[in-house]
Amino acid sequence: MKMISVIIAGIFVAVAVTISGSVYTVGEVEQAVITQFGKPVGEPITTAGLKMKLPFIQEVNRIDRRVLEWDGNPSDMPTKDKLYISVDLFSRWKITDPLQYFLRLRDERSAQSRLDDILGSETRNAVAKHELIEIIRTTKDREPLRDTLLTDEERAQNFGALVPIEKGRALVEEEIFASAARKVRVFGIELLDIRFKRINYNESVRPKIYDRMISERRQIAERFLSEGNGEAARIRGNRVRDLNKIQSEAYRAVEEIRGEADASAADIYAKAYNVDPEAAEFYAFTRTIQAYKDMISGGTTLVLTTDSDLFRYLRGMETLTLGDATSPQ
Repeated sequence: MKMISVIIAGIFVAVAVTISGSVYTVGEVEQAVITQFGKPVGEPITTAGLKMKLPFIQEVNRIDRRVLEWDGNPSDMPTKDKLYISVDLFSRWKITDPLQYFLRLRDERSAQSRLDDILGSETRNAVAKHELIEIIRTTKDREPLRDTLLTDEERAQNFGALVPIEKGRALVEEEIFASAARKVRVFGIELLDIRFKRINYNESVRPKIYDRMISERRQIAERFLSEGNGEAARIRGNRVRDLNKIQSEAYRAVEEIRGEADASAADIYAKAYNVDPEAAEFYAFTRTIQAYKDMISGGTTLVLTTDSDLFRYLRGMETLTLGDATSPQ
């Protein structure tokens, strides 16, 4: 009886093991390929639920059906304008043909390695065919910000013009995506998108790039400084010219006014002193006295002839002085 119980228990264990080896589940985020002695059999399992297989001789190979991420390592590569840059790329992908994926790659580690080769190669090809500005900028037909104080002549010289962009980063990414997607499709992989995560100058050339940028900005600054000095010299020259013009016109106006005033004064004097002979004689006397005042100062010596008009009044003063001296007290 005891022996029978052991046999029945063994049968139950064998049945349980057989059933457990025959039944398996596929999750919502999984798909499976059934292999028999290492060779795939049947169609891939792409629906979730409870599934059956032959025990012991068949094996379930689970494959992820979610969107997966590929994040490449930064890689140095040259652009069309011979600038070495470090490009960091990432991509999203998923497995659409699990059987082809299993036959060619087997696991995700192999898929990541293959993506490294394909995406890295296509990125190098695309970067080498485009200049740096096409890779780092996206917006086309950009308008530079210009100072509102610039003159029409300065605007005509096209200061601050931006380098034109023919494609831009988005189209370069599309080129890489189109080339890489076609190559990875044979592995049962669908490439969903590709994006530049980071673009930077290579460490060895970065100081040279910065030095060149500084030199270019210094040249622009020197040009603006030279133009500013020229404009300042022009303004100073115009200021001196305008000042001389104003002073000349003011001097001419002053002389004209002074001449008109002297003429008016002479006319008034002539009318006033030509009323009768006594007035004319008085005018002559006052003008002579004024001349004495202007010519004679302390310590002045005059040499006059006896018939000089100036001496005539001085002689009259001397006669008047002598007469006063001899008059009785």
